[in-house]
This record gives sequence, structure tokens and C-alpha cells, in this order.
Amino acid sequence: MPLSMVREGEAGIIHKVAGKEETRRFLENLGFVTGGVVTVISWNGGSLIVNVKDARVALGRDMANKILVNQSMS
Repeated sequence: MPLSMVREGEAGIIHKVAGKEETRRFLENLGFVTGGVVTVISWNGGSLIVNVKDARVALGRDMANKILVNQSMS
């Protein structure tokens, strides 16, 4: 499922980062890599605040839709 569908306080394992090569590279540089754990902290207007690799990152809904996760953690 896309990261944008994960509820606040829930975590997931990144399954795939989609999009153009430039977009994938940008997200990977932020820490969104296959197998990594990402936790949704909150929604702030149209932005999603997440914790990835011990850092908080704000993403717009369009970017969050490009990150596919398996929601197997809590």
C-alpha cells in the first residue's frame, strides 16, 4: 500500500520506491530504501510527517504515494 494510506502512529517496511529515476534517487537519499522501516508521525495539512532512519521528514501526498510499504509492524 502507498505510505499515504498508513495511519498516524503506525509503521511499515518499505517494499518499493516508485517514480522516475530522479524521484527515486531523491527519496533514497532521504532514507527511503527497500527494507527500511518508516513510521507515520502525523499529517500536517497536506504533508505527511514520518520518521525514517532516526530522522523526521515531511512529504507531500504525491511523494508519499510513490513509497510502497508492507504494514507488518505496529
